[in-house]
Amino acid sequence: MSLYHEGAEVLVASSTEGGSLKSRIFGRRNIKSTPGQLYALVFETCKWSSVLKEVIDASAILSIEKKLTPILALLLAHDLLLAKGGVALPKTHGLRVTIEKHKARLTSELTRARLRRRAPSMEALKEQIDRAAAGEEAQIPRWVRINTIKTTVEEQLDTTFKGYEQVTTIDEVLAPSTNPAGGKQRRILIDPHIPNLVAITQGIDLSKTEAYSSGKIIFQDKASCFPAYLLDPLPEDGDVVDGCAAPGNKTTHLAAICHARRPDFETQESQKIFAFEKDKRRSQTLTKMVKIAGSQGWTRVGFGQDFCQVDPTGEQFAKVGALLLDPSCSGSGIVGRDTMPELHVPEGSPAAGSNKKVDKGKGKAPQINEDKGKKRKLDANEAAQSSVMIDDEGNETVVNSEKDLEARLQALAGFQLKILLHALTFPAAKKLTYSTCSIHSQENEHVVMKVLESEIATRRGWRIMKRSEQVRGMRDWPVRGLKESCGGDTEVADACIRSYKGDGYGVMGFFVAGFVRDGSKDEEMDPDGPYMRDERGMIIRDVSGMPYLKTTGKPVELLPRDDSEVEDDEEDEDGDEEMDPDGPYVRDAKTGMIIRDDNGMPFLKRKSKPGELTTIRESEADEEEDEEEDEEEDDDEEEEEEEDDDEENDHNDAEVDDEEGSDDEEEDEYNETGDDDDGVDWEGFDD
Repeated sequence: MSLYHEGAEVLVASSTEGGSLKSRIFGRRNIKSTPGQLYALVFETCKWSSVLKEVIDASAILSIEKKLTPILALLLAHDLLLAKGGVALPKTHGLRVTIEKHKARLTSELTRARLRRRAPSMEALKEQIDRAAAGEEAQIPRWVRINTIKTTVEEQLDTTFKGYEQVTTIDEVLAPSTNPAGGKQRRILIDPHIPNLVAITQGIDLSKTEAYSSGKIIFQDKASCFPAYLLDPLPEDGDVVDGCAAPGNKTTHLAAICHARRPDFETQESQKIFAFEKDKRRSQTLTKMVKIAGSQGWTRVGFGQDFCQVDPTGEQFAKVGALLLDPSCSGSGIVGRDTMPELHVPEGSPAAGSNKKVDKGKGKAPQINEDKGKKRKLDANEAAQSSVMIDDEGNETVVNSEKDLEARLQALAGFQLKILLHALTFPAAKKLTYSTCSIHSQENEHVVMKVLESEIATRRGWRIMKRSEQVRGMRDWPVRGLKESCGGDTEVADACIRSYKGDGYGVMGFFVAGFVRDGSKDEEMDPDGPYMRDERGMIIRDVSGMPYLKTTGKPVELLPRDDSEVEDDEEDEDGDEEMDPDGPYVRDAKTGMIIRDDNGMPFLKRKSKPGELTTIRESEADEEEDEEEDEEEDDDEEEEEEEDDDEENDHNDAEVDDEEGSDDEEEDEYNETGDDDDGVDWEGFDD
């Protein structure tokens, strides 16, 4: 069966089958044609059918070619008159021979149809047709993000967009682009909110330019740029996670932002991006996108990996400080998702009209009153479309009532809340953005409020990112959240960012909100303390027994001493303690905090060698403190009190000598318990 017969089948079935055009074609079994080619043929034929109907009717080819059906005539005429390659059939094929016999007459009628529409050129006619078929898409320009990993805005203005007229408003970009002489006017707007983003005139094909093929420019809706820009990852924020990354626009936007702030030299500690996608097919798209954008050097793709299954306490995620989450949603804000243009069917021949049976293989259209038949077709299409909800990943769900819609939205919101709460548990995380391409409050403000009310957010100190704390472009964006959907909380509603289709800003429907963690509450309220723990709740340690800190993802490090310091300690322990400004206890090299065991007892310097720690008994700790207090006594105290102090110091020295004899026993005891949860502990750390 030829491409055109399969296309006729799709068009005949469109009035009775539910679902989108893409799902009906790409989900169709036993087709011989390439799905992409079949989809393009059917869609473009529908888009041009109002003109093609006039051409076919005026040429009267259906009355001449008795075996040619109206829908087949539409498909063949489209490719003959409008496709660059002409009819996609062998020269001797019957259908091609039939339609090409009438090429001169059809071409002449196409010219007349163009002039009736007052289009000075085919380019102008094409723009008219595109606008008529676009619907809500006519209100949105082509958004292009300049990939600063590979180029600059200035470079692209001098190359790819050379000769474009710079304008200052969306309305100017959307104005008709064909001048009276039939020439194409090209306009460009540098966006005032998102850096390195431009809007250009509709209908300009940049997909074949060098800039697009090399990844210098990326097609990305303005609203889709909100999450990464709002997150604004800085080098001090540590590593970044994109939890639902495919197809990769937001991931590569994150990469471009991080790249602009990278140091001149790279180390193992350089900022990384972890991009997760559980669907393997979409993971391939993500991997390709990352490579084209040039960010593969610092982007780690979790191929086929579910973000919700990732262990936040894993060593490789210890420095993750910023997360971007754009989970699956209803996709209700997406513009022009598979909008099916109206199909105009030519008048059939009397012979064809008398045959009311529609040939499945030939795709014959019902020959009844055109207006009534057209209306019935449109009603059937609208009913079929209204019963199917297509999410942002292209998955379809049958929705027959408001109750079904609410159930679907609640299911999506449950998943969205789950992934958000999981993200809040990353130990070093300080900020996070949550976004959807949905206009429904159930997926947006309601989810935000549930997160803020959650136990994990309260315990770890997460709160909404206030509008005053947002980057300038997002702070200036005028469309904010719905107060009534935030329980009347004005501050939370003002912190949420929205956009709507057809609101005059040239973007799709979108929602984004940011969360930040102050950090001061975290360690105070975290019962697990400052250390990383495994699934059993046990502290994770290195081979020497040192625990891993949540804040750094590395084991605790002790400051080693050289041999001269050890000799000095052996010669005069008391003198060393008097001269050491840090006192007699072992302290952390970075924070200066005293290292203690699980009972709170400090470790003595003079009883420790590098890598070996020995606790002191409570009595000894008290006596050490007494020693320091005694040394601070005034020299003018009465002779009787000084004698008492000397006696007490002698007593302390005797105890110290006794204690040294038990060093080996205490070290053995520590080594036996060093790998268990009762080993060394820390105090005084703040995240």
